[in-house]
Amino acid sequence: MATETPPPSKTSPRLPSTEEFAAVQESAEFGELRSSYRGFAFPLTVAFIAWYLLYVLLSNYAGDFMGTKLFGNFNVAMTLGLAQFLTTFLIAWWYARVAATRFDPKAEAIKSRMEGGA
Repeated sequence: MATETPPPSKTSPRLPSTEEFAAVQESAEFGELRSSYRGFAFPLTVAFIAWYLLYVLLSNYAGDFMGTKLFGNFNVAMTLGLAQFLTTFLIAWWYARVAATRFDPKAEAIKSRMEGGA
């Protein structure tokens, strides 16, 4: 039993050619999008990894400091550990906001042009 591919509907996007993809990759607009994304994501990633490694190193080599009680049963280690979760959620929220306002409109414009054939 042979399966036939249904004809494309009028709402399905046009598939760009390899040459069109290469041309968009070389365009200034795509370069600007890639640059602004990297300028936001890479430093933030490096900062978070450094923050995480600081926590791990302090936990391994500064036990007395990490065991310092701050209030009640909370010590420095517990506070910094909970701060890891907090910063993870804050970074995700911040990225979502920046992506929605800065990256997504530019990416959508490029995508629309590619699928529309303009």
